[in-house]
Amino acid sequence: MTTAEYLQLIDEVNEKGKYKPEWPSLSHHKVPDWYMNDKLGVFIHWGIYSVPAFGSEWYSRSMYDKRVREFEHHRKTYGEHKDFGYKDFIPMFKAENFKADEWISLFKKAGIKYVMPVAEHHDGFAMYDTEFNRWNSVKMGPCRDVVGELKGECEKQGLTMCASTHRAEHYFFMNLGRTFDSDVNDENYADFYGPAVYCEEWNSENLGLTTEDTYTVGASKEWLEDWLVRTCELIDKYQPSVLYFDWWIHNHSFKPYLKKLAAYYYNRADEWGKEVTINHKHEAFPPTVAVFDVERGALTGISPLYWQTDTAIGKGSWGYRKDNEYKSSRQVICDLIDIVSKNGNLLINIGPKPDGTITDEETEVLLTMGKWLEVNGEGIYGTTFWKQFGEGTVNAEAGFFKDGDEKKFTNEDFRFTYKDGYLYVFQMRPSKTVRVRTLKKHNPHDYLIESIELLGSDEKVSFTRTEEYLEIQLENEPATDLPLCFKMEIG
Repeated sequence: MTTAEYLQLIDEVNEKGKYKPEWPSLSHHKVPDWYMNDKLGVFIHWGIYSVPAFGSEWYSRSMYDKRVREFEHHRKTYGEHKDFGYKDFIPMFKAENFKADEWISLFKKAGIKYVMPVAEHHDGFAMYDTEFNRWNSVKMGPCRDVVGELKGECEKQGLTMCASTHRAEHYFFMNLGRTFDSDVNDENYADFYGPAVYCEEWNSENLGLTTEDTYTVGASKEWLEDWLVRTCELIDKYQPSVLYFDWWIHNHSFKPYLKKLAAYYYNRADEWGKEVTINHKHEAFPPTVAVFDVERGALTGISPLYWQTDTAIGKGSWGYRKDNEYKSSRQVICDLIDIVSKNGNLLINIGPKPDGTITDEETEVLLTMGKWLEVNGEGIYGTTFWKQFGEGTVNAEAGFFKDGDEKKFTNEDFRFTYKDGYLYVFQMRPSKTVRVRTLKKHNPHDYLIESIELLGSDEKVSFTRTEEYLEIQLENEPATDLPLCFKMEIG
């Protein structure tokens, strides 16, 4: 199918479908119940950038930027950019040990419910079978349909398949290769590196401010139509239950195409009989059209609209990096609890090695999280927020990119969730004596508390309530530094 034919198909589907490419129509689309119940997904940044494994998953841009360390590293390690460019990593990306069944099995053990591979990152290399991009993992590199294989295993093992596309940002991503003698300027590779639009606004020192500003320079009509078609092809071929976008789609030039895209996706999902949603950043979509996502950050309180945090176990890069540092299991689990208490989901990222294996550090975090969820998942899955998200002095800092350091929770910090007549109280740092001031006698939420159970323990829990706090005295000091969950039946 040609681009023109696909554009016509998009219009035909939207003409017949329930959802029209208009915000008033799209605003009636509901966030799926399964998504709000599942709470936990895995993000997968895996692609060519895992081969150099240096700097970050932005290596494809940084290697052409003379002002950053990746530029000189590339010259010293691989040679001049005109002789060895980003494209030359593709044959080295073999994925010889990639086993989709083992990945999905690990995710299940981790308590993960939905799987979000990056189908195409900013580098323009598709990890799926596509008619519109010859630079893809089926025809080159591993010669495998990575997204397709993961989808097949999700269906076999009962997880929900989703997909992320960062194609929008490729419009300018490789543009610094235009500033010197590099292979980005070789017309033989224009369909991979291009358009690599160069302008002062998209120099590295201006890129963040420019691309976060809705009103600045936008994409061409040709690019936007191509982006729309490629995204709709991804939708049709893989039927993802969530479609995730990175940041630049909030630019003014994308707005008419976003309406068509959302209508097409939601109408197709109606045809499939599936409940789906879109993840976005900034102000790409109005509040009730899609789910707002906070990258490497959180909210400070309960959101009235459902939301998501995406963050990585790796601190320095979303993709594999040889010298990456990793978060502790405790940090990831505490973030999950905090986010769920504020009416959100956690999408936790891993960055596999180029051979298709998952790092030992990420595997350990995932398995520890899974063991913790086997005991405490009742207070996470299928819950909703309570009257207030928590208690204590420690809280998240609002905004993006605020997740570097582990929050210093104490035994006086708590988070609350609710489900089916039960209040779940998480003590973020375990102690033998547990005092919850929010649940004191005559508090603003003064329910009766009929019973209290410590999840994962046979210990009989006795408690007292005073005018200062609800107190639980455990028989023994907890043998873990991971949060405890108390299940309280309220009356």
